[in-house]
Amino acid sequence: MSDQPHHHSPLAETPPDCPRCQKPLPLCICDSVTPLQSRLGLLILQHPQEQDRALGTARLAAQHFEDAVVKVGLSWPSLAKALGRPIDDPARWAILYLGSAKAADLDPESEVVALTRKGEVADNQRAILKSIEGVILLDGTWSQAKALWWRNPWMLKCQRVILGPRRPSRYGQLRREPRRDGLSTIEAAGMLLAALERRPEIAATLDASFERMLARYREVEEVHPELTPRPKPRAKQDWRRRKRRP
Repeated sequence: MSDQPHHHSPLAETPPDCPRCQKPLPLCICDSVTPLQSRLGLLILQHPQEQDRALGTARLAAQHFEDAVVKVGLSWPSLAKALGRPIDDPARWAILYLGSAKAADLDPESEVVALTRKGEVADNQRAILKSIEGVILLDGTWSQAKALWWRNPWMLKCQRVILGPRRPSRYGQLRREPRRDGLSTIEAAGMLLAALERRPEIAATLDASFERMLARYREVEEVHPELTPRPKPRAKQDWRRRKRRP
């Protein structure tokens, strides 16, 4: 047998995943999550192929709220089935809409704009937004989120809303969004819940968690790049101009 010492990298074996955020443990920041009270429900529907564990934020966002639900899949028979509990009126649940409408064009003063089914600014904005009982976010790339939208017809019963962020996503160069107003799931959750509840501390808390997650990612990337693969640039698909095969 050789007497040569064996040199093992500290991460020669793949580290285990955190059971809560499902990130490799060196990337986990769960111990710093601040719990928040919210009168609104939060449902995050994640496309099964959204497997960006290093930079994904859905489970981190949900951890801030006791009753938040994250479901991975393509379709559910109803909002109640997705949530796992009865719902009185799906119209009182706001879904972050994926259409071409931009808040900056429709109502530059508002961070959250309620839309009609035609994609126009709804009347009685204040009354609609005040009646919201929960928020639904679709987690995945642009095309994955579109797939979730088309596979779940019950979403048409929900109240469509769009966001008008004042700044681009904190992802920056780490993960390019296909639209300037594209946000991470945790940023969108914070912005939407804070606006609907008129509690800016919700957005501040979730944004701070996101900043810590990104800082940890950059630290780990320098030492163990195998744990921090950079995602491919996200292509924006234009569903209206896509050519149909004859």
